[in-house]
Amino acid sequence: MCEFCHKHGEGKKWYLRAGNYSDDLLSDVKRRRFIEEFLSEPERLRADLENLERLSRAPAIVRRAIIWAITRRQKQVHYGQVVPIEDLERILGFVNSVVRLPCICRKITRGKEKRYCYGISISPDGGEMFRIAGSLEKSYLRGPDTKGLETLCKEEALKAFREHESEGLCHTVWTFRTPFIGGFCNCDRSDCIAMRATVTHDMPVMFRAEYVARIDPGNCTGCRQCMKVCQFGAVAYSAGEKKSVVDARKCYGCGICRAACSREAISLLDRPAVPAAAGLW
Repeated sequence: MCEFCHKHGEGKKWYLRAGNYSDDLLSDVKRRRFIEEFLSEPERLRADLENLERLSRAPAIVRRAIIWAITRRQKQVHYGQVVPIEDLERILGFVNSVVRLPCICRKITRGKEKRYCYGISISPDGGEMFRIAGSLEKSYLRGPDTKGLETLCKEEALKAFREHESEGLCHTVWTFRTPFIGGFCNCDRSDCIAMRATVTHDMPVMFRAEYVARIDPGNCTGCRQCMKVCQFGAVAYSAGEKKSVVDARKCYGCGICRAACSREAISLLDRPAVPAAAGLW
């Protein structure tokens, strides 16, 4: 299991522990201030993106030291983990409120409002997290075409997640000053700053999932649809066998390749059961 499972999950999947979604955690002044600043000052992420590009040109020894320091800090404040849709469904089993929000990353990278982020709460009315977002709505939801905060029932949220899967987007959960989990995101390497940092720039700001994908060669037809949607470059094609294969060392266990497979040739295995990937997070 990832280190958060040991620290914040009592040895189980940390994001399935209801206490990590509790409004009690929002009584922390630093956490509340962090959320307010995160939502009301999205332009700060633009500077982060520019710094990432600048860091990629730094000497290797400098890059390693800076990446270690940033990742260590991110684990304390805003860190994520990839989760497959069945675990999202389990989370929806105990949270009581879901609100759809515009994605800050897409606003920065594409200049458009794309509704790929979801705030969640165990309180029936959205609780303190939604009140914070509501108080910042005018500064956070900018532009003439904004839809405001959209409240979804659990069935609507799950339907939306399945639609995001069909687009090839990877589901993630995120902390706002760890261990408080305040939202789901649906990421891709092109538009998501966090995924770009993790995959393109080798600066981990999210854990891999608790799973690894496996392709059954008996069912695989070699169509390569799984290869097209993998955000992590973990799927390769064997010309000799005319089959697709998963590199377990690169796999983040999101399950998006599984959703793209019309032959049901792909399954998710528990990460500890795959020796090549058991210690990779």
